[in-house]
Amino acid sequence: MVLPSMTTPRNCALALAALLSPTLATAQSPAAMPLTYAIFEASVPHIDLATCPATLALDGVAMDGVFCRAVVHDDAFHVYVFTLDGESPAIGFQSYPVDGVETLMK
Repeated sequence: MVLPSMTTPRNCALALAALLSPTLATAQSPAAMPLTYAIFEASVPHIDLATCPATLALDGVAMDGVFCRAVVHDDAFHVYVFTLDGESPAIGFQSYPVDGVETLMK
């Protein structure tokens, strides 16, 4: 008894179609989850900043409606911006070189 080859052009085409099917790809992709401050607080070692850096570009968001936390990692100072609204999701992020931290802290 001779078994048919699994690498026939038809089988390859069916496998490729299954891989490229947008319905299959989206059906298996989980929905994006916002980074809330509660998740950040519980899972990321960080520094509470009294104020957000003045050089932070927030695109029209009032500075009195946000708060910032910082993480030092890989020779950089990473500032996360959270809104005071709702569950306090992250709305911004900016990295600064560690050698410029003194300027940010003023």
